[in-house]
Amino acid sequence: MRIPVLALVLVLSASEALAAGASNFTLINGTDGALGALSIRRAGTEEWKALGSAPAAGARGSINFSDPDCAFDIRAGSITWAGVNLCEVKSVTLRRDAAAGAWVDYDQ
Repeated sequence: MRIPVLALVLVLSASEALAAGASNFTLINGTDGALGALSIRRAGTEEWKALGSAPAAGARGSINFSDPDCAFDIRAGSITWAGVNLCEVKSVTLRRDAAAGAWVDYDQ
C-alpha cells in the first residue's frame, strides 16, 4: 500500500510544480539609469504586453503578473533581457553593461 501512496504524492508534487508558472515578482532596476516603460512576452513569441513603468535606477517595484509559462523576455526601451525565468522567483534584478550586455540576477 505504501508504493501507490508514494507514487500519488510524487505525481501530485510534480503537477503542482508544473502548474505553478510565473506569478507576481519584484523587479529591481540594477542599471545605472532610467529604463522607461516595461513590456514582456513569452520567450520565442512576438506579442509584447505592457507591464508599466520601470523603477528608477537602484529602486524596486512590484510587478503583478501571472502566466502558466516560465521563460519570458523583458524589454525596456531598446534593451531586451531574453529568457528570463519567472517561475518561483521573488525578485529579478535587471542589469546591463556596455561590454557584457543585458542579464538578470535572481533572488528566489
